[in-house]
Amino acid sequence: MSLTRRQKWRIEKVQSERIARANKAAIETEKNFRNKEVSQKGRVITRYGQRQLVESSTGKLFQCTGRQNIGLSVAGDEVIFQSAGGIEGIVTAILPRENELSQKNKLIATNIDQLWLVVATEPHYQFELIDRYLILAENSNLPINIIVNKIELLNELDQLSQDFSLYQNINYQVHFISIKKRLNLDSLKNQLTDKTNIFLGQSGVGKSSLINTLIPDLGLRVNEISAKSKRGKHTTTNTSIYHIPSGGDLIDSPGIREFQLDDFDAKQILNGFREFKELIGKCRFRNCQHINEPDCEVKVALDSGDIHPSRYKNYLNLLSE
Repeated sequence: MSLTRRQKWRIEKVQSERIARANKAAIETEKNFRNKEVSQKGRVITRYGQRQLVESSTGKLFQCTGRQNIGLSVAGDEVIFQSAGGIEGIVTAILPRENELSQKNKLIATNIDQLWLVVATEPHYQFELIDRYLILAENSNLPINIIVNKIELLNELDQLSQDFSLYQNINYQVHFISIKKRLNLDSLKNQLTDKTNIFLGQSGVGKSSLINTLIPDLGLRVNEISAKSKRGKHTTTNTSIYHIPSGGDLIDSPGIREFQLDDFDAKQILNGFREFKELIGKCRFRNCQHINEPDCEVKVALDSGDIHPSRYKNYLNLLSE
């Protein structure tokens, strides 16, 4: 659903007020900025109000304000900053972002290496919902793979493997795990190493349990960031980065875990089916919707088995919404 003019005005007004407050905080910090510390590179761990917690290359955390007119940073941003004494600092530049993840016109996190869609055998996975998340990721140019949890609830896994082969055949990784029985967790951990990861999915599929398994001392880490930012427990509601002991990083936020899917137009829906992409432009008609048009390459691929019927059915269902 597109925003009304009033809603757009409201968003712009809130953003301008936030920028104004950030500029005011930056001015106060710069008044006290007397030394000529060498600029260094860091990464934003979390933002709290008009300030941000920046981790240096040595792992030290700095409470920073941003220099005027450089924009607002979020978790994942790589920045240039200077120490302003003690653990205080000032961000002087935000480096170009590799990618962005937004929700309802609000930037949540940047520079993400992998999204992981977590589904489960209970509540039972739904292919149309899975495809919606994949469309979201493909349109955001974010790599995404699938985790299937609670496999201990099944007597045999043949049907499960068959169901998800349609995604494996189009180069999505699928990991079958049991957090409860601790099955196949090591292979998943290996895929998280040296990457910045985010978990998405419905309630009840085990995202929180997975996060707590990967980061057993998550509560301590949250408290540490809260203490550094001097924001108490409030920081637990912010988007924050946590280091996974076995390797890799996790960007976590309550708003990310149950990410709301947007409405997509026909072009975005088509772009979200990666196996369709190489066929776009090869149909007889330039504006082919791949439904009933003659000489449609997507339909040819469907008939030959190169496109799975379930995926094509979901494509049609999403177009008709």
